[in-house]
Amino acid sequence: MSDLTRKQLEVLAFIRRFMERDGLPPTRGEIAAGLGLRNRQGIDQHLRALQSKGALELVPGISRGIRLREEFSSAPAGTTGLRSKRATLDSPTPDSMSLPLLGRIAAGAPILAASHIEEHVTVDASLFRPRADFLLRVRGDSMKDADILDRDLLAVHQTSQVRSGQIVVARLVDDDEATVKYYRRQGHTVWLEPANAAYRPIEIDLREQELSIEGLAVGVIRTTLLPLKRGQI
Repeated sequence: MSDLTRKQLEVLAFIRRFMERDGLPPTRGEIAAGLGLRNRQGIDQHLRALQSKGALELVPGISRGIRLREEFSSAPAGTTGLRSKRATLDSPTPDSMSLPLLGRIAAGAPILAASHIEEHVTVDASLFRPRADFLLRVRGDSMKDADILDRDLLAVHQTSQVRSGQIVVARLVDDDEATVKYYRRQGHTVWLEPANAAYRPIEIDLREQELSIEGLAVGVIRTTLLPLKRGQI
């Protein structure tokens, strides 16, 4: 494998830290912001170089489609923040080659009940970290600034154990409609925060309302092509 430049190692280290903290890969914009860079085109160049050198895989058609493949046993002199931690893609098995696409999540029923499943979508569940268990179709633009758009398919890892600042699928008990939002908690209060200034956070007092965390967002599958800007090919 070719040696990485110092800047490429910085990008790789940031991706690892982000995934350890949030449980999903960063967007190009989050990498640029995290490294204090203004030019997102430069981030794309670094990512393509990392892919060509075997450090990661870029999955086409998936927002946050960055998959770490392997790492270096040591960092170049003067580079800090890198830790030895193995991250590889799992070999796909037949059972991992499709994910259930869920409709409305009915109160009181298991989330993967047959009545919730609209269809199965062919996608390798092991592409996502943590591994995806199901898909939800995004409705609306409340998370557009997190690069989660209307009609996207959101890949979700089924868990109730989440941390403040992560993007979760949550539902107020007795409400059939799940919502995708940033999760923030302080004491008995939870805020489900949108990634769109046009929307207000949902505030929940856990002493008065019961909140069900259905899972952690681990990736997005884009189902519609974004329009090209003039001059793009």
